[in-house]
Amino acid sequence: MIGEAVERSKVLGVPSLVYTFDPPPRFYFQGVRILTSVKEKVALLKQLKVDHVVVAPFDEFYISRPPIDFINDLKNFCPVEIIVGSDFRFGKNREGDINLLKNHFNVRVIKPVCCTKGKVISSTRIRELISRGHIQESLALLGR
Repeated sequence: MIGEAVERSKVLGVPSLVYTFDPPPRFYFQGVRILTSVKEKVALLKQLKVDHVVVAPFDEFYISRPPIDFINDLKNFCPVEIIVGSDFRFGKNREGDINLLKNHFNVRVIKPVCCTKGKVISSTRIRELISRGHIQESLALLGR
């Protein structure tokens, strides 16, 4: 998804921007293992040639905000196009969805990325591999 965003930014002639959270929502809600610290994440995004990284604090205040607040935050960046995964949700109780986002922005939805074995690459899958001791496979899925 990041590679697609960087490529699209070049095609559209605009800088690329990644909007991310610290801590990750799944850590906040489910207490799952953090795969990459925010410092490492920003460094990796810079290696992928992302022009700008926004790190929003994911806390009690943030999760209580209605979806329109997130949309208004994004409007401040004047995006030409927003790229999200097919399961993207936002706002209090995950009330915001891709259709709401499309009411305000040009949105490109990316299909899940799969490995050579055809399985979807996800943070959940990577955490499962780590918990089973399959470190090399998890690193390969992380692209490291």
